[in-house]
Amino acid sequence: MRIISGRFKRKTIKLPKGIRPTQDKVRKAVFDILRDMKKVSFLDLYAGSGAVGLEALSQGAYKVIFVENDRRCIKKLRGNLASVGVGVKAGSAVERNQPSIEGSYEIIKLDVIRAIKQLSQRNEKFDFAFLDPPYHQNLAKKTLKILSRYDILSPYGLIICQHSKREILSETEDDLKLVKRARYGDTLLSFYKKRIN
Repeated sequence: MRIISGRFKRKTIKLPKGIRPTQDKVRKAVFDILRDMKKVSFLDLYAGSGAVGLEALSQGAYKVIFVENDRRCIKKLRGNLASVGVGVKAGSAVERNQPSIEGSYEIIKLDVIRAIKQLSQRNEKFDFAFLDPPYHQNLAKKTLKILSRYDILSPYGLIICQHSKREILSETEDDLKLVKRARYGDTLLSFYKKRIN
């Protein structure tokens, strides 16, 4: 698997065994829809190999936070960050690099629900939040519900949820509303925004 575009274009992304990566065509579709990534903050939930967050960094996001709890995935994610030249400073529960021309990033080694709560306590705001939980475990719906309860999205931010076509997500979730849905084979991308009163 390779990074599709931006300054890290064609750099290889190594995958941990046993995960379902976001396919190239789906990643391309996400970033074609989002368009300009310059000067945005990006949250990559269930980050896995980090392919989606790396794509955001490659295309100019100034900050990317990767949330992943699986040790095997974190090891590959660290390697993938190093392979594109941004490196990693290891810590305990959080790893981060210093802001630079490549953008800054952070790895949070927690389950997604705890990480969202922690980010809310830190008053973090994101222009884009991407989630690609394991399929057929009802995690997409559960995560959307948690995201709707914790105010970590910027006022005009967007949540992009990759999920199985068999997992039916509501058109509204508390203060979130569905604004777009696109299908790619067995995969759906559902885009949510805050409802502005």
